[in-house]
Amino acid sequence: MEKKPSKISIIGAGAVGASCAFSIATQKLVSELVIIDVNTVKAEGEAMDISHGLVTMGPMNIYSGSYEDIKDSDIILITAGLGRKPGETRLDLAAKNIGIARDVISNIMKHYNGGVIMVVSNPVDVITYVMQKESGLPRGRVFGTGTVLDSARFRYLLSTKVGADIRNIHGFMAGEHGESQFAVWSSAHVSGMRFDSYCAKRGIEVDKDALVKDVVTSGAQVIQRKGVTNYAIAAIVGELCATVLKGRNSIFNVTSLLEDYYGISDVCISVPSVLGREGVSQHLLYDFTDDEMEKLQYSAKQIRSFLDNLKI
Repeated sequence: MEKKPSKISIIGAGAVGASCAFSIATQKLVSELVIIDVNTVKAEGEAMDISHGLVTMGPMNIYSGSYEDIKDSDIILITAGLGRKPGETRLDLAAKNIGIARDVISNIMKHYNGGVIMVVSNPVDVITYVMQKESGLPRGRVFGTGTVLDSARFRYLLSTKVGADIRNIHGFMAGEHGESQFAVWSSAHVSGMRFDSYCAKRGIEVDKDALVKDVVTSGAQVIQRKGVTNYAIAAIVGELCATVLKGRNSIFNVTSLLEDYYGISDVCISVPSVLGREGVSQHLLYDFTDDEMEKLQYSAKQIRSFLDNLKI
């Protein structure tokens, strides 16, 4: 049986969008990759640059296009928006980027005929909510990268503290992709051994509060040094795209619209979610500790309050 051609459209050709395009291309995930940006010359340049390396990747149609070209996309990737400046929180960006998000989703829906919409633009929880509501698509068809990157940072920092292979370190961050996110320490383990037990047996001391603070501020630390975060998120996006295209139904902490998730509704935040061809199909009711549940509720209220203040 002949394999169905796969297609991803990327809205935004900035540092993040271009890096995501490169990640997708090098993983050979699609047969067609469209880059769309108001700066068409920049989009053309990115498409040309990646195409010149196809000798190492194999046949792939990579080009600069318009919104009309999103037709038949399996995934529409949203990276358009203003970047976060040093000292600026993700939520500070919201008022600026909501207008851009509304314009983008309006143009997408004029030509949309299927596929999922994955939001990368910050503040990702707010932008995902706006796009889910204004697209009119079924709940879960629109989702954002959420705390998947934060969870990767969490695992990386844990691995450096205990000196173990990062692939053996597990655990995740939940809630807002921002200041109110929190570490789900009850999920942390090293090859099946609970993290606290592993550290106790090896005589390792970890300042959990300091480590979580480091996770939360990691993005700001990178921005302070180089002006943008693009490589790690591109790697994460590549993995999420592979999950959708291959219908893996893997569990990731993406952000999507919740409906009575431990009493939380009408807000997008990150919780363990089943991700496959149709986007998010299920939110898993993880057994949070009382402290983690309190932090989850607080994070949801922070986002809901912000949406209310913006009258969204």
